[in-house]
Parts: sequence; structure tokens; C-alpha cells
Amino acid sequence: MKDYLDVLKTVRLFKGIEESDLLSLLSCLTAKSVHYEKGQTVFSSGESIEKFGIVLSGQVQVVQDDYYGNRSILGKIDIGNLFGESFACAEIKTLPVSVITTTESDLLFIDCHRLAVPCAKACGFHSRLIQNMLNIVSMKNILLTQKIEFTSKRTTREKLMAYLSVEAKKSGSSSFNIPFNRQELADYLSVERSAMSAELSKLRDDGVLSYHKNQFKLL
Repeated sequence: MKDYLDVLKTVRLFKGIEESDLLSLLSCLTAKSVHYEKGQTVFSSGESIEKFGIVLSGQVQVVQDDYYGNRSILGKIDIGNLFGESFACAEIKTLPVSVITTTESDLLFIDCHRLAVPCAKACGFHSRLIQNMLNIVSMKNILLTQKIEFTSKRTTREKLMAYLSVEAKKSGSSSFNIPFNRQELADYLSVERSAMSAELSKLRDDGVLSYHKNQFKLL
């Protein structure tokens, strides 16, 4: 765990906790790290979970597949960020999503009950952790609302422009990178890849934007 101390210091769940206390905190929470290869399933839709994860290295995707196998990407989770915390802490009996690694990854798992209930040592970490968790869940709800705004647009063009405009604002520049390849972007916006690619070409031909792979520029 010491190898990932620099990452752990950036995790919002541990905000306000001294570096010298981090390892003892993780011991108190009985946190466990697990290594995954690319494309492995971390959590499967339909199962029940009590632990949430933190990405120490690599990346995971939160996905939802419908009855016919159509996949929607709900989010990508990068280094230092949490996944599965809402479902674990809410004690959802049937997980509605799956979590899959997109690269070789090291993940840290924490039992939600250990986080919420003070330990026998009565250490002072827990109240801070609960406050931090509330902030994280609130921010994720805001991001989910934003995604709903994208997907609720009537046309593929409107969905693309709404998403790309937000990414440009986020980067503070008209030139920016997005965290998705073409298929992933189509899955994220809930559109057909071929239709989306055609619309991107039209936007480029109309002088609205330029792009190369996942690099975009709004003109």
C-alpha cells in the first residue's frame, strides 16, 4: 500500500486526513488492494456488493447492458476516484450496472460498513470520511444530471455539441481531449456510432469543429 501513498493523498475520500495517518486509517478500514488485467469484470450486474472501490492505477468503466446486449457507458473512473460507493452504502441487493477494467489496474476495496461505523479504537477518522463521502456522492449526482442533459437532446448533433461544449468549458480552452474513443462516446451519448461519425463529419465540414481521434477543437 505504501507504493500508492502519493495516489491515496489525492483521493477525495481522504481529504483532511494527514499523510502520516493514512496507512493506519486503511488498516482500520481493512482496505484490500487487488490487481486486475485489462477487460476483467470487477462488479457484475445482478450481484450484491458491500464494498466500493478506489482506482490506484489504470481505469475502469461503469456500464449498463440492456436485454439485447446494447451497452451504455455511464462513466469512466480514473486514478484516485471511487466507484460503486452509492450501491454499496445503499445496500442495493441487485446491482444494475457492471464495472469493467479498461486497462491493467490496481484497485483498492473498502467495506462501506467499516467506513460508516466507528471502530473499537474510536479513532477520529470516521466522521471526516462520512463528510467526504457525502461530498463525493453529491458531486456524482450533479455529473449524472449533466449526462441526462446530454442524452435528452433530440438529435445526435445536439447531443454531441452539448457534450463537447461542456468539455471545452471544463478544459478552459477551445482545444481539448475527451476520455472516450468513438465507440465509447457513442455508448456514452446513447447514439449509433455510424450516425455519430456522420454527424461529426458534417460538423467538421460546416466549420463548427475539427478533430483527430480524441482531440477536438471548437471553431
